[in-house]
This record gives sequence, structure tokens and C-alpha cells, in this order.
Amino acid sequence: MNKYMKQAKENADKGIANGEGGPFGAVIVDSNGNIIANGNNKVLKDKDPTAHAEIVAIRKACKVLGTNDLSGYILYTSCEPCPMCLSAIIWANIKEVYFGCTKKDAADIGFRDDDIYEFIKGNNSMLNLKQVDREECIKTMKEYQRNAGTIY
Repeated sequence: MNKYMKQAKENADKGIANGEGGPFGAVIVDSNGNIIANGNNKVLKDKDPTAHAEIVAIRKACKVLGTNDLSGYILYTSCEPCPMCLSAIIWANIKEVYFGCTKKDAADIGFRDDDIYEFIKGNNSMLNLKQVDREECIKTMKEYQRNAGTIY
């Protein structure tokens, strides 16, 4: 077994044993093979629906490295990332991801990533999403742009 995937699986196993969350673990590694951060799902422990293993590992790695940019780092995760985690991976500039189980495997045990994929495709029945007060909110964006705010 790949040593980093083994660590991701062990992170998942540890999280389950501690009652922290679902069967998901992750590891972030640098280009020399050094483990920068470990993560496991902590949704139940933290009462935080965003505390997925990949997000936990990304947050830890960013804190350790003092950056929001994980370009050049590699993510190993015990399961194919959900849409939220995919977005976080992309925002973190991680370009290489290895996963164990598939999103179908997660769906087969009851996780509902498919609902989000359907929403992204345009099936908006699961969420009432409406725009309001753009005229006022756009002023904040324009001010940020005028002041040369950092784009990340």
C-alpha cells in the first residue's frame, strides 16, 4: 500500500475510533515526501459540516506553512473528494491528488455528494438560491478592486 494512502486510511480509522466523524482521512505531502499535515473527518466532533478530512488537512498545512497557497504540495485522501473539498483543493492551488475509494463508494454507504453534483448541473430544487441587493453589495467588491485587494 502507498505509504501516504496508508496514513490517510489510518487517519480515517483513528477518526472513526474517536467518534469524530465519517470514514475519511487525508495527508498533505511536500515534493520531497515529507508529511506536512494530517486530517480526518471531524464533522461530528466539531459540529462543523465543513470539517471534512481534506479541509482539516488543508487548514493545518496552511497554518504550518504560514500561507494560503499550497502550490507544489500533494494531497492523499482515503476517498474521492466531495464538491466542497474539490473546491477547497482548487482554491489552495493543489494540483496533484490521489484518492482511495470513489464517490460511488461513499454514496453506497449513504453519503449524499450526488445531491450537490445535481445542484451544480442545474437541479436547483434542493436549495432556494436567490440574488438580492446586488447594487449595494457590488460597491464593496468595487472598493476592494480600487484598493488593489489581493486576489487569491
